[in-house]
Amino acid sequence: MHHETTSSVSSYERQLEDAFRFMVDNGYNAVKTGYVGSIVPRSEYHDGQWMVNHYLHVAITAAKYKIMVNSHEAVRPTGLHRTYPNWIAQESARGTEFESFEGNSPNHTTILPFTRLMGGPMDYTPGIFQGDLSVYGAKQNKRSSTLIKQIALYVTMYSPLQMASDLPENYNRYADVFQFIKDVPVDWDKSLYLEAEPGEYITVARKGKNTDNWFIGNTCGEKGFTSKINLDFLDSDKTYIATIYADGVDAHYKKNPQSYSIRKVIVTNKSKLVQKSAPGGGFAISIFPVKNKEEIKKLKKL
Repeated sequence: MHHETTSSVSSYERQLEDAFRFMVDNGYNAVKTGYVGSIVPRSEYHDGQWMVNHYLHVAITAAKYKIMVNSHEAVRPTGLHRTYPNWIAQESARGTEFESFEGNSPNHTTILPFTRLMGGPMDYTPGIFQGDLSVYGAKQNKRSSTLIKQIALYVTMYSPLQMASDLPENYNRYADVFQFIKDVPVDWDKSLYLEAEPGEYITVARKGKNTDNWFIGNTCGEKGFTSKINLDFLDSDKTYIATIYADGVDAHYKKNPQSYSIRKVIVTNKSKLVQKSAPGGGFAISIFPVKNKEEIKKLKKL
């Protein structure tokens, strides 16, 4: 459930217990809180002591009702998600919505893993497939990433509570790309940072929690990047099918953000992949163990 307070925080606090009881009664187990605008009561601020106390008050009250909290517009995390594990994620930096304001550069998501995410999980609200606001009205703002980069963020930007942030019709339009969002888990047994240069590129591999499935995500800045990935972290006794979601050859975050390709390849722990990312782009790879030989035969026929 989304509790957007529009920063009328004193009013929200008066309704907090009722809201959480309503959630429990109707089967909601997670809340995203929002604080857009100037804080009410006046003279209080998002990063002031009164609001810091409020964020903690919400987490403690939610814990009583066994509700997870994902707080937006909150100040930077300070490790309290270890004390209150139901405080599962925060925004606390410029998320995807700032791309629609043209307030995030393509390099932004290559820097956050080394700054903001050092403090704890971040809900970046990825998964925006239609980033050109002119299709909805008079605004001409455009997202600062390719379509494929948006799914890569589910791997590079760690959060155990994720969103599919776009309209259903946009996901239906790109159902083949949306498959990655359906497949990707929200928590992991293992994470490997394969290559990175803050401000330029980052490539992360993660093993899905309680599975043998691996996922790789790459995002890059305005220059683009070519990754050389060694898959030696895969189990030596298994063969895998890798589905590679890549920027198209003519993709560009400004000129052609929705150009993409999808291909499947057979890989093992001896495989090496070379994958190019467009300017402001990236790639996403799902790697599933082969269940039977028929899967390999079927793939070879394609």
